[in-house]
Amino acid sequence: MRIYLPATLDELDTRTSLGTRRAHAVTPSLRAALPEEDEEGLEFAAQLAAADDSLLLVAAAPHAPQLRLVVSADVPDVLLGEPDETAGPFVAASAVQLLGVVPRGWVACVHVDEPSASADVADALTGDEAAVERLGERDLLWYDVSEIGAIPR
Repeated sequence: MRIYLPATLDELDTRTSLGTRRAHAVTPSLRAALPEEDEEGLEFAAQLAAADDSLLLVAAAPHAPQLRLVVSADVPDVLLGEPDETAGPFVAASAVQLLGVVPRGWVACVHVDEPSASADVADALTGDEAAVERLGERDLLWYDVSEIGAIPR
């Protein structure tokens, strides 16, 4: 199954795999929530939810580049479980729990903010609603796995 993992750029720089965390995918709940969307639209919705979760990871990693990052990976279904119920009442319909490790070889591509978004990311982390809205209007840039080391920070 294709999943969308929220992450930080420093994780990509220092790790050869990504471990357990909340991820996003085209789930039955997401399909029910967005019945008019085609497959591409559902995948985009899951990616956007992962980008939102990426903000939480950036907030917890003050030395990481202040950019949202989503890792698209293909994983066996057995590595996915129900989302963590302790996450609160507002869990996205696309949420799944990654139960194992995603090695770099399973990564299809990554999506990251352009460096000019870093000010909005920093402001969004302080609760600036206007910055959150501006981030919502930005598209993440696509990078092939072979380009990970060249992503502008």
